This record gives sequence, structure tokens and C-alpha cells, in this order.
Amino acid sequence: MLVLLPPSEGKTPPRARGPLLDLDALGAPGLTPVREKVLDALIEVSASADGMRVLGVGASLADEVARNVRLRTAATAPAKNVYSGVLYAAAGLDRLTPTGRARAAQSVRIVSGLWGLVAPDDPIPAYRLSMATHLPGIGHLPGAWREVIGVELQARAEGELVVDCRSATYLAAWHPPRSADWVSVRVLRELDGRRSVVSHNAKHTRGVLTRHLLTRRGRTPHDAVSLARVAGELVGSALLAVELGPPTRAARTLELVVA
Repeated sequence: MLVLLPPSEGKTPPRARGPLLDLDALGAPGLTPVREKVLDALIEVSASADGMRVLGVGASLADEVARNVRLRTAATAPAKNVYSGVLYAAAGLDRLTPTGRARAAQSVRIVSGLWGLVAPDDPIPAYRLSMATHLPGIGHLPGAWREVIGVELQARAEGELVVDCRSATYLAAWHPPRSADWVSVRVLRELDGRRSVVSHNAKHTRGVLTRHLLTRRGRTPHDAVSLARVAGELVGSALLAVELGPPTRAARTLELVVA
């Protein structure tokens, strides 16, 4: 099983005495050359007068853009501690048992506009960069990452269950091979018998599913059908219903229905 997560916009800056950024300390070393280029481009644009416009942020995030300039000498912490948005609060990657941590290290990968891929224990600083950004000198980030992420994950995903919790922005960076049992997780709200797509609450629900996959007892799901069965264990507590869409040429859809 491979669980793909997006990063969170919300990040907790590591303590100043944490280890400094070292790209060689990150997993997936084949991504290092692109990481170097994207990092340099981000630092340069963040220091420019046009940085906030290029990064698509408002005045309230000026301090985070300024922090980008110092990333080369920034303190780091495990990604599971730095990412602190709604999905990660629910997934609790920093609150796992040793067995859960081992599962997460093996199965969970976070697709990032700056790092390409990170595992939960990879040491990273807090930063501000969306995969939707068009960085000067780099171009559209999904295009910059697609090939090297593919090299890293293609063999890993061959014939495997891929539980895809990414948003569309991060989905553009890589698609699993056709041999993978690729399942996209979609969250719907049911109100008065009608269902509609939700956004903010979707992050929380995907986090709840991720934590369940890492902490439950029993066999790890190995295909879309067994994934739906495992997700169904949440019905009556976190979920109203679970529905698995029919096979397609791309991803199957796992619909998680909430109130």
C-alpha cells in the first residue's frame, strides 16, 4: 500500500536549535538535483519585490515569504511535525505507536512543491510554496517534478494499492502506472438526502482515513475492494457511508460520506 498525501499550508516552524537543512538527509536522493534548483529559485523569488505576487499570497503571509529567503540555513524537524494543517491534525502522524510509525515510514509519501516527495520522518524547515506556482527559471512545478517523482515511485507503485488523498493541484505532479490499483479518495456531505462535494472537511476526513489505515489491527488492504472494506469500519463513527466507484482507466473513486 502506498498512501499519497498533499502537504499542508499550515506549518509549525521547527525550534531554532533543530538540525539545519541538509538535502542529503532527505529520502529519495534521486530528487536532490531538482530540489536544489527549486530551492534556489524559491529563495531568489522570495527575496524579490515581486515575490508575493509570484507565490500567490497576500500581505498576511509576508513573514512566511521572508522566511523562504533563509531556507538554506533554516532549522528542520520531521515533516510529520512541520505539517500541521487539518489533514495532519486528524492523521496524527506524530502520535503513532512504533508499529504505526513503521507503517507510515513504509507507506506514506507527501507530494511537495519544494521537495518533490518527503516521508513523514524527513527533516524539513517550514516554507511557503504551492505546487500551483510558476517559478521563474523552473516553470510550472508539476512539470518540473513529474519525471523524477515517476522514477522514484513507478516501481514502488507497480501492482500496488495506491490510496490517493491529494488535491488536484498535487495530483498533476504524478499519476500512478496502469498496473497500480489507484484509488482517489473523495469526500461528500449528505444533507436532507442530497450529497455534495466538500472541501475543508475533506482534508479532515482524509486524515481520519489515513490514521485508520496506519493504526488499525489486521491485514493491510491490498486492493480497492479491501480498502473500501477497511474504510467501512469507520461507518457509524466518522462516516455515514462508504462507496467504491466502478473500475476506470484511471483512478477508481472511494467516496467517504459525512454528515
